[in-house]
Amino acid sequence: MSQFYQQEPLTQLRLSQANKLIHQLAKIDRPNNADLLGLLRRFPDPIGGMFAKSTLNQAYQRLLEAKKIKPLTKATLNLFKKKPIRTLSGVAPITVLTKPFPCPGECIFCPSDIRMPKSYLASEPGAQRAERNFFNPYLQTINRLQALVANGHMVEKAELIVLGGTWSFYPKNYQIWFIKECFRALNDFGTEKAKSAVAEIEKNYFKLNQKLEQAGYHSLIKKDPAENQLELADKQIDGQKISQRYNQIVNQVYLEPEKALGIDQIESASWSALEKEQQRNETAKIRCVGLVLETRSDKIDEMEVKRLRRLGATKVQIGVQSLDDEVLRKNKRGHNVAATARAFKLLRLAGFKIHAHWMANLYGSTVAKDKKDYRRLFDDDRFKPDELKIYPTSLIASAELMQYYRRGLWRPYSHRELLAVLEFCLMQTPAYCRLTRVVRDIPSPDIVVGNKKTNFRQIVMDRLQQLDKRMQDIRAREIRNTPFKITQLKFTVLTYTTSVSQEKFLQFLVKTKQGEKLLAFLRLSLPASESFIGELKQAAIIREIHVYGRATALGQREKGKAQHLGLGRKLITQAKNFAHQAGYHRLAVISAVGTRAYYRRQGFTDGVLYQFTDCGKPTKNN
Repeated sequence: MSQFYQQEPLTQLRLSQANKLIHQLAKIDRPNNADLLGLLRRFPDPIGGMFAKSTLNQAYQRLLEAKKIKPLTKATLNLFKKKPIRTLSGVAPITVLTKPFPCPGECIFCPSDIRMPKSYLASEPGAQRAERNFFNPYLQTINRLQALVANGHMVEKAELIVLGGTWSFYPKNYQIWFIKECFRALNDFGTEKAKSAVAEIEKNYFKLNQKLEQAGYHSLIKKDPAENQLELADKQIDGQKISQRYNQIVNQVYLEPEKALGIDQIESASWSALEKEQQRNETAKIRCVGLVLETRSDKIDEMEVKRLRRLGATKVQIGVQSLDDEVLRKNKRGHNVAATARAFKLLRLAGFKIHAHWMANLYGSTVAKDKKDYRRLFDDDRFKPDELKIYPTSLIASAELMQYYRRGLWRPYSHRELLAVLEFCLMQTPAYCRLTRVVRDIPSPDIVVGNKKTNFRQIVMDRLQQLDKRMQDIRAREIRNTPFKITQLKFTVLTYTTSVSQEKFLQFLVKTKQGEKLLAFLRLSLPASESFIGELKQAAIIREIHVYGRATALGQREKGKAQHLGLGRKLITQAKNFAHQAGYHRLAVISAVGTRAYYRRQGFTDGVLYQFTDCGKPTKNN
């Protein structure tokens, strides 16, 4: 695995000490975290403190390559893994941010940090990584892969998550270039080509900054966040007395200089260039098994949906915020509930997974209204998202909401009120939806008033456990590392209706001491109305297949793990059967670029934007 990332320099003294620690660990039968901690204290890092897990990973890889140690067990290697939960779902998440750019929205709750794309803060971990990499997609992707590998994670199955502002509002050529560069980074990672590309890109940014300064412009975002903070301090927005809007400052600081130097022409690519990298990725060592893009409801139309699909997207994050028109109006959201319903309709007809964002404690709402609004998300057939982020409103100094707070028109929920809302939300989330996040990870110094506990989800879960209440959402039921017996495996189907389809959530469950756990699922859509995408007409659609288990290398099998029981193939067979029984002759799948080869092996053939197979006659699932 060491070939996949640029190793940190290790002196002979540090390497020798790390090797001693690893050899001692190898002598322990079934070591645990306490054993590792004891050895970390016994063999401290010569430069001070204890060795980082990434350093131990690097030292171990060197020992392996030199054949000076036998391969450690997977359980032992997991001790070297930092934040193992990141890849427990079976894929490695690669989050990247777009550059600061004007936003069509004027939401009063939205942060306006001019160093970031709209709604993001420079203090957030992902934002810091983006800033250190000039918001360049290639550099960000490489950097994130390096970090995951250095901390012991497998990255061969990567989900690209593109965040920042309103994706659909960025120039179309920038969108194509951004995704093309992400794919290029996945394809190049671990090669000499990647090292030279990183060096060349960084050199070009330094040259561009020099040219901008010589021309009298403000320089572009630099590699050092502290330097950017100091240089742009006088331009930051104060939400209490807004003299200039975010879009005005971003145009002045970024877009005008970019156009002057022709950077907007450099950050541009053709469809053919993107398709070339996509084709490379079909057989690359690191494949994109999912691409997530973020946009607004009022930016979704038929052409935009097709464009998102052509980029390779399989999931869309969309800001619902509220399903109350009066609350949307008071918060200057810029669209109504009907626009959200239309976006859901088009995205679902196109087979996308819909990842909604919903906010509690908005201006004009109450605890009672929030509960009613959340119920509407799943009771109203126009919505019913597949995944959801719950974001209670946080008061940020650069947001216009500061003015409402100072005038006493809005206040944050108390701990008890927020607990009541989130308790209700967690218990009302259906089994087919995954609660990805419950509180946004905003550093507490950035929050003026209100909840500053980023672990509030855990607080709510502990409370529900005390009340002997059990959540049903996907995340609460994932198998993760829970032991199970294959003989207790069972197949069930949840059926629900939307305004445009009948949806079937096919799932494999297993009994454990902690209750029933989810091993795998498939989202099957049986459209009730004709699709606006020609090739999807008269076709049922697989919108998602997910088999849980720690991410493993492509082609690698771990005995007894959920990802290698053939559950994906069995789910596809069941999906064909249900589609055939419903009168469909074709079954489509909204496959990611990196999963095309897998679906071909399952009998699917390539279409223009989707892959297809005949439903045939119902067959038994072995």
